Amino acid sequence: HKGVLVFGVDVTDQIEAAERLRASEALQREAAVTLQRSLLPQELEQPDDLRVAATYQPGGTDAAVGGDWYDVITLGAGRTALVIGDVMGRGVRAAAVMGQLRTAVRAYARLDLPPHEVLQLLDGLAAEIDASQIATCVYAVHDPSEGRLVYASAGHLPILVREPDGSVLRAAEPTGPPLGTGGWLHTSGSVPLGPGSSAVLYTDGLVERRDKDIDDGVEALERAFAGAAGTPDIVCDRLLRSLGITATHDDDVAILVLQHPERTGHDAELFHNAALELHGGTEAAPRARAFASGVLASWRFSPELHDLGVLAASELVANSLQHGHPPMRLRLRRTDRRLIIEVTDGDDHLPRRRRAEPVDEAGRGISIVATIASAWGSRRTPGGGKAVWCEFALPRG
Repeated sequence: HKGVLVFGVDVTDQIEAAERLRASEALQREAAVTLQRSLLPQELEQPDDLRVAATYQPGGTDAAVGGDWYDVITLGAGRTALVIGDVMGRGVRAAAVMGQLRTAVRAYARLDLPPHEVLQLLDGLAAEIDASQIATCVYAVHDPSEGRLVYASAGHLPILVREPDGSVLRAAEPTGPPLGTGGWLHTSGSVPLGPGSSAVLYTDGLVERRDKDIDDGVEALERAFAGAAGTPDIVCDRLLRSLGITATHDDDVAILVLQHPERTGHDAELFHNAALELHGGTEAAPRARAFASGVLASWRFSPELHDLGVLAASELVANSLQHGHPPMRLRLRRTDRRLIIEVTDGDDHLPRRRRAEPVDEAGRGISIVATIASAWGSRRTPGGGKAVWCEFALPRG
């Protein structure tokens, strides 16, 4: 006997289910990318002395978004914190952890602590947020007066610095383990970053490939960075292209580029530094006033700003003479946007603004400075001292 067996399956329902699944996955990915981008800075803070740019590119369409982040935080007195980090997980959860860590870094930055102390605080918080998520981070601080980048790393890839002669070096360890491990004492290192230098901070998606050692990727980035001229925005784009990052790349990529430009001509006239070493005794205060008055006059400030600057310098020096001890130093700095006055001494007790009673002569200095200046603050310095500073915003144009 011969017969024919006809076997038919209606696949319409299966096709529709698959399409619904794909649409759902696309929506979830879009939500994660939107969350990720919303948690990154919508516009980078632009320091006086540095030019900065950053870029973030999520992984290709088949990859769930990760937890890469970056930030630029102006600390006052011309100093800038630069941050990059990577939460290793994927999807909305990683992006949410990233957002919490980024917010915490901004809060800790306001304390103006050394980089390794910021990472210590972040390490404890990371374990509380989600102990199952591994995160790496670099936190660095640039001080234009010192021309250095002081940094600490929690398991992150090394900062690359391009020197004025075009050579590229890796910022050396120290590197502690990733955030959230607890019990580790991070340490800070430093690398020169004076005028004419630039640096790049990045996440592993830029340099890591499945078929190659990650050190090969870092070496490729060094070569690309050595030849990547132009503004920080252009350098970001050139690094992406040089490392072969396309829209279909299978990992998230974040890049933060900073340049400390050399200034010449009229631009250089807007940036000045002056410093005076102070010794205790009755002559220290009048010497400081005379020095501040002469410097501010040579910088051609208005009479009003000149007088306010001299008053602020006088009060900061008086505060240091009363409550601090040698070595003491008065530093004045002018940028295109502000006048900065800073006094350092060898005592680590930070001043605080407090209400002065009518018969109380002490405690008035910081209140006066806080009243007349645009901003003021203090921080501990390496070696057990402190710095107290204030700023005056300059008229635009």
